Amino acid sequence: MQAQQAGSRSFGPEILRMDADAEIERICHWLRETVAKDLRKRGAVLGLSGGIDSSVTAALCARALGEKKTVGIFMPEHDSDPESLRLGQALAAAIGIETVLEDIGPSLAAAGCYTRRDGFIRQVVPDFGDGWGCKVVLEDALAGRGYNISWLVVADPQGEQSRHRMPLEVYLGMIAAANMKQRTRKQIEYYHADRLNFAVAGTPNRLEYDQGFFVKNGDGAADFKPIAHLYKSQVYQLAEALGVPEEIRRRPPTTDTWSLPQGQDEYYFSLPYPLMDLCLYGLDHGVAREAVAEGTGLTPNQVDAVWKNIAAKRKVAEYLHAEPVTMFGRAG
Repeated sequence: MQAQQAGSRSFGPEILRMDADAEIERICHWLRETVAKDLRKRGAVLGLSGGIDSSVTAALCARALGEKKTVGIFMPEHDSDPESLRLGQALAAAIGIETVLEDIGPSLAAAGCYTRRDGFIRQVVPDFGDGWGCKVVLEDALAGRGYNISWLVVADPQGEQSRHRMPLEVYLGMIAAANMKQRTRKQIEYYHADRLNFAVAGTPNRLEYDQGFFVKNGDGAADFKPIAHLYKSQVYQLAEALGVPEEIRRRPPTTDTWSLPQGQDEYYFSLPYPLMDLCLYGLDHGVAREAVAEGTGLTPNQVDAVWKNIAAKRKVAEYLHAEPVTMFGRAG
């Protein structure tokens, strides 16, 4: 990946500009080598969400391995936005890959995903039930605490929203139930990968990979992750060069996890991705907080708060990235 050097121009969005065509060729070469030689697989399988990251990953796989050796899987469930399926299908048609539709809602219901989640919510909002919606949101990352406070937001059948603090056991229970969705999707992906002797492609960008915005053994599980080195701003650059449909490129990043609409910045990052990308780049490249502040429109103190938040999430991500612990190599 070739981004501009921090000292070569004033700090701002242009620092993340790259030669998209050259980067596509570099990734495609790596993909062909990785899938065929390292993994010894015939092609690639991945979940398609209608979002920018899975769309770019699918387009890269199709270009590197061929349309017939790339399979996209749609896995909607009861809380999914129908727009996600429509956009995913538009992407598949644009790049010419084969797809499979797997409705995981019945499986999740049978496993108790929704009833477990709703039971935890009712500990805080006793009236929660049919016709209600919910989501979990984060307090502003600029608060500077270095840790996050999450809130439960519910909407009654009339659409009136309310916001509630959650006891720790309620928060953990809701997240545990929601994570069942990602792990069920991954099970389906590996079923099709095994059936076809294909490898499973992961779709995290650098921001998500660095900050642990994935579920361990869920969407964090994959055989290869071709865009994990790219800032999300750069993923959008590749999307344009790869011909990803414009309506996907215009769509704000969403979680598509809860029954209420929600952006990724509201759920996990607390800031829009262009600002998070620049703050992460500045931290990793030793850019002065004053320069980052000027380039992002934040104050120096706000930049410090974001950096503190990044450091806290990296500690959480250590567990998410860790391999299983074994006794190999231990004395005695």
